[in-house]
Amino acid sequence: MGEDVRKKKTFLKQQFEKKGKRTRRGKSEDARRSWKEEKVLSTSRIQATEITTPKAIKRRVRIEDAIQIGDLARKMGIKAGELISKLVSLGMMVTINQSIDIDAATLVAGEFGYQVESVGAEYEDITHREEPLPASLRPRAPVVTIMGHVDHGKTSLLDVIRQTNVIGGESGGITQAIGAYHARINEKDIVFLDTPGHEAFTAMRARGAQVTDIVVLVVAADDGVMDQTIEAINHSRAAGVPIIVAVNKIDKPNADPERIKQQLSEFELVPEAWGGNTIYAEVSAKQKTGIEELMELILLQADVMELKADPDRLARGVVIEAKLDRGRGPVATVIVQEGTLREGDAVVSKTEYGRVRAMTDDKGRRVAEAGPSMPVEVVGFSSVPQVGMDFVCVEDDKRARVIGEYWSRKERKKELSITSKVTLEELYARIQEGAKELNVIVKADVQGSVEALSEALLKLSTDDVKLKLIHISAGAVTETDVMLASASDAIIIGFKVRPDSRVLEIIEKEGVSVKLYDVIYDAISDVRNAMEGLLEPVYEETIQGRAEVLQVFKVSKVGTIAGSRVTDGKIVRNARLRLLRDGVMIHDGTFLSLKRFKDDAREVLSGFECGIGIEGFNEIKEGDVIETYTQEAIARKL
Repeated sequence: MGEDVRKKKTFLKQQFEKKGKRTRRGKSEDARRSWKEEKVLSTSRIQATEITTPKAIKRRVRIEDAIQIGDLARKMGIKAGELISKLVSLGMMVTINQSIDIDAATLVAGEFGYQVESVGAEYEDITHREEPLPASLRPRAPVVTIMGHVDHGKTSLLDVIRQTNVIGGESGGITQAIGAYHARINEKDIVFLDTPGHEAFTAMRARGAQVTDIVVLVVAADDGVMDQTIEAINHSRAAGVPIIVAVNKIDKPNADPERIKQQLSEFELVPEAWGGNTIYAEVSAKQKTGIEELMELILLQADVMELKADPDRLARGVVIEAKLDRGRGPVATVIVQEGTLREGDAVVSKTEYGRVRAMTDDKGRRVAEAGPSMPVEVVGFSSVPQVGMDFVCVEDDKRARVIGEYWSRKERKKELSITSKVTLEELYARIQEGAKELNVIVKADVQGSVEALSEALLKLSTDDVKLKLIHISAGAVTETDVMLASASDAIIIGFKVRPDSRVLEIIEKEGVSVKLYDVIYDAISDVRNAMEGLLEPVYEETIQGRAEVLQVFKVSKVGTIAGSRVTDGKIVRNARLRLLRDGVMIHDGTFLSLKRFKDDAREVLSGFECGIGIEGFNEIKEGDVIETYTQEAIARKL
C-alpha cells in the first residue's frame, strides 16, 4: 500500500517538472507576473474612474422650494463665487445670502453637473391616500352625524342614545368634550359625531375631510321642514352621504309624520314605502320609543355600504375637535379612518406634529390603541391642530418634525403672499386685472327680505358687469358664510342681521368684507356704485377752436413757430391740439408755446393772429389747420 503511494507521488512530481515550476497559487512564474501586471492596470483604471467621475448618488442635491446661494454652493462642494458668477451669466443678479427657487437651482446646478431633487414633493406625498389592497380590508363601524333644525330634538335624541343627560348637566361631560362616542347594538358598533350642526359638517367638507358615512336628519313631527333642515339636506348631498330621516316627537298631540314625509318628498327624500329609497324612522326621544329601530336601520344602511378599512397600516384620520388643556397641553379629538393608532406613534397634522403620549376613549378610559372608525382624544401634539385637518402617522419623531416644519414654512410664505380680500372700495382696482364679476352673499332677517334684496341686486347685472349671488339665506351671518365668502372671493351683504363675536373674529382673520344695512335702498345703492366703479368711463370730446397756419418761422433753440389766424372758437393754451393737413390728422399733442406778438397768451379769440409752437413737432406747413380740444371723462351708469 505504501509502495503505491510513493509511486503516485513520483509520477505527479514528474508531471509538474514537465510543465514548469509551480508557485503556491498553482501558476508558473510567467503567469504570476502577467496576473500582477493586469491587477495593477485594473487598479489604475478604477482609481482613474473614481477621480474623474463621481458616483451618481453624490451628484444629487436635495432642496425644498427655495435655497440660499451659500447653502447650494456648500451642498455642491463649489465656491460661492463660482456659483454667483454662473447665475450672473444666466441673467440672475444675486448675492450669497439671497434665495433662489427650485427652478433656478435646477438650472444652475445642471451647469455644474448636478441634479436637483425636490424634498417638498416627498413631504406632500405623505398626505396622499394610497388605495389599500382588497385582501387587507376589514369591516369597520359606521360614522354617523345627527343633523337637524334647532329645537327639533336632536340633542334629546343624542342623550337617549348615549344614555346620559347632557341637557341637565348631570353627566356626560367627557362625551360632550370628545365630540364623538360609541353606541353598541346587536354586538355591532356605531360611532356618533356630536358636532355643532351643519356648519362644522360643511367646514370639514370644505377642507376635503370625508368623515361621516351616514347622516341622520332629525325633523319634528309637530313642526315640519325648516330652514336648517333644508340646509342639512343640501350639505349632506354635497358630501355624497346617504340620509336617514328620524321623525321625532311623534308623541305630541299635533304630530303628523305623513305631512313630514310629504314635505321631504319635495326635496327628493321619498320614503321606501312610497317607492323611494330614503329610510324613515318614527321616534320619540322623550318617550324613548323607536330608538332601537333607528339603530337597526343605521346598521342596515352600513351593511349595504360595506364599510371597510385596513387596520394593519400606519394610522391616518381626521381631527374633529381640538383644544388647549391647561393641565395636558394641546388635546385633539381624532377619528381613525384607516390603520391603527398606538401610544408612542409619531403623528403629523399639516403644521402640527408630535408623539402620542396618551389616548382616551369616549368614556375617559385610557386606551393603548385605536382602530378604524374609533374616536379618541390624543395628547402629544406640538400645538393645537386645525379642526377638519387630516393627520397621518410617520416612521419616527424626526420625520414628523421635519414635515411639520416644512409645512409651517410653506404656510408662512402663503400668508406673506396673500392679498387682501375684495372690498367695495377696491373693486375698481380689480377691473384692471380683468375682474368683470361681483360675487355676493345675501343674509337677511326674514325670507321675504332675502328675496326682495336678491331680486333687486340681480337687476343690477349688465353685459359688462355681472352680479352673482352664490348664497342667499335668512338668519345671522355664520362661520359657514364667511368661509364661503373667503373661498369664492365674495362680499357679504347683511340686512338687519349682525354676526356674533366668534364670527367677527373669523371675519377679521379671513379678511372678508361684510356690509351691514338696515335700509334696503342703501344696500342697493352701495352695490350699484361698486359695480359702476367696475365700468370704464366714457370720454367725451369738445372742440374749442381752429386756427389756420399762414406762415412758418424757424426760431433757433426753439424750433418751428406757426404764424396762425384763429378762424373758429378760441385757441386755449392748456388744451390738447391736432395738426390737420388736407383734412388728415398729422399730429396729436400739446402746446410748446402760444404767443400774441411777443407776449405769452393763455387764449386767443377768433379773428386774431398768434404764434403757435407744438411740443416735439416741427414739420408744420403753410395751409395746415391747428385744432384744439378737451376730453371729459363721463362715468358710466348701470
